[in-house]
Amino acid sequence: MTLAVADGPLKDADISFFEAARSTPDRVALSDSTRSTTWIELDRRANRIARKLIEHGVRPNDKVAILSANSVAYVEIMFGILRAGACIVPLPTHTSSATWSGMVKDSGARMLFASGTYLTELKSRADFGLADSHIVQLDEATLNEFVSGAQETPPDVVSSLDHGFNLIYSSGTTGVPKGILQSRSYRASEAAVMARGYGLGTETRTLVSTPLCSNTTLFVLFAVMFSGGSARLMEKFDAGKWLALAEQWRPTDVILVPVQYTRLLAHPDFDRFDLSSFRNKFCTSAPLSAATKAEVLSRWPAGGLTEFYGMTEGGVSCYLNAHEHPGKLDTVGLPFPDCDLRVIDNDGQILKQGDVGEIIGRSPRLMNGYYNLDDATREASWFDETGTRFQRSGDIGWVDDAGFVHLLDRKKDVIISGGFNVYAVDLENTLIQHPDVREVAVIAAPSESWGETPVAFAVLRDKASADMVCQWANLRLGKVQRLARVVGVEELPRSDIGKVLKRSLREQLLPLGTLP
Repeated sequence: MTLAVADGPLKDADISFFEAARSTPDRVALSDSTRSTTWIELDRRANRIARKLIEHGVRPNDKVAILSANSVAYVEIMFGILRAGACIVPLPTHTSSATWSGMVKDSGARMLFASGTYLTELKSRADFGLADSHIVQLDEATLNEFVSGAQETPPDVVSSLDHGFNLIYSSGTTGVPKGILQSRSYRASEAAVMARGYGLGTETRTLVSTPLCSNTTLFVLFAVMFSGGSARLMEKFDAGKWLALAEQWRPTDVILVPVQYTRLLAHPDFDRFDLSSFRNKFCTSAPLSAATKAEVLSRWPAGGLTEFYGMTEGGVSCYLNAHEHPGKLDTVGLPFPDCDLRVIDNDGQILKQGDVGEIIGRSPRLMNGYYNLDDATREASWFDETGTRFQRSGDIGWVDDAGFVHLLDRKKDVIISGGFNVYAVDLENTLIQHPDVREVAVIAAPSESWGETPVAFAVLRDKASADMVCQWANLRLGKVQRLARVVGVEELPRSDIGKVLKRSLREQLLPLGTLP
């Protein structure tokens, strides 16, 4: 299958939602563990929220922040923000009150919806900045009170595809979180590509188990909703509960991050559940190992498996329909047809096919820039001879003769040992083959002899010896790749969507000092 690209005029979110509400008014659009709502109810609720936002002074392209766990109310607020012509700021749930406060102020959010303890923590900060009249507690009773008296018809709002759709703050895996501004055009193009490429429509049912603050969640959720489908929201991922719900609710399409696939496959009852309803299974946020891809295809064939490689910033975008290319499971697939993908060296020169360098790309799905950070936007950009901007990925890789993209490592994570480049992914792919290794991440440690040397952090099965795993791996690795140490840990530090926080692992290295 060749992925179709968006053609013809793009539809803004409001138009797509309006059409779904009118064509299938009584179909369930959203549900969670406590309630559900139909398309016509969702449409009316969005209108009422939008009108109240406008009453509070929210204007087209203004920012409105949300901080909460997954719920129907969360999505209703998002649609209300869009209906008001404003821009959604979904704040990450797993961070500190100081960081939340900084994001609210950086975004210039005119209003904030927050639930429970999140709201309590934020309001305890003297430097928070929003007046109480512009803060709404996100629960059913308070939201009902907020929309009381508002009309159910659409407000008279003029918005543009150039306006902001959402401002997503990065997970902070590389330092202070940056605001990534995606336009309505970005999201409309993305939804059109997904709908046409993977057959999304009114019969599509997606099970959402990653946080609504994440681009991983939003790009599939909005594509499904643009298509008039329905979504079942999980407040928190649990492998056993997910499997039971999937068997009961019969979803057709789902996106999961790599750690979720590994935990589902590792569940002792995985093979007992009926997962035959799936038409598409997607994976993104971090590379999925070739071994795990093969296991998914073998043990969970329904819906195949498509891995997406890209960035919240956009520009770079690839897809691998793994079920169609079983010989390419060690890649992240082909560039999207409308993605101009290139590989450059450290001097910014374009490399020939097969050479290793930094991956850059440009497509219709390209962020406006890092919000309030022009210097950071320029640093993450590459310009061709015509001045056209490409997005730097920060990833090192190469493109093979068939056009498939191979990833090696994050540029900043390449381990330079004795003058040789060592790629953590190669070591991780070897270690994960050990029967006692459940999860693993490799980072650089300072070394007296080599400058840097690889150290692995591994989640091991009961009674497994980290030293024995290290010896086993080193027998299979090249001389310059050999691990200085394997450190056994109970779990790897992860972001909201399961990305390993290697910065946190580097902090754990400090007590080890410089290795030989």
